[in-house]
Amino acid sequence: MSLANTLAAPLAGSLAAGSQVDGGYMTNARMFAMAAALVGLAGAAIGGLALARAARRVGNSGKNGAIVALVSGLIAVVGGVVNLAVADGGPGTGNGVVGGALAIGLGLIAIVLGAVARARSRKTGGRGAHHSMSSAS
Repeated sequence: MSLANTLAAPLAGSLAAGSQVDGGYMTNARMFAMAAALVGLAGAAIGGLALARAARRVGNSGKNGAIVALVSGLIAVVGGVVNLAVADGGPGTGNGVVGGALAIGLGLIAIVLGAVARARSRKTGGRGAHHSMSSAS
């Protein structure tokens, strides 16, 4: 028996039995959940920046950032829901359940921040540098 087979046998046995997977082992479901959570985190960060920009009323009033936050939040929520829908075990089974739940939470935060930033940019009229230059002529 080779060294690779010796090291892989306990892992294959635990996967076949449906028991828990070591936290350091990266399964495809965990990677998908992590990607969805990172998209949600990026959307939440962009939504926060857009909200701050809309409050300052500079530039494009955060309209573009709000749209990016809304879209990335929606992608994260859908990815998290799909991941949880296909998971056949709980946390620690390698199905990315924790990452999927995190993706849903971060995606919802991104959606809320993006919606508030979009509403504030509409309230201020969405007047950025481009609009003020065209009205000056």
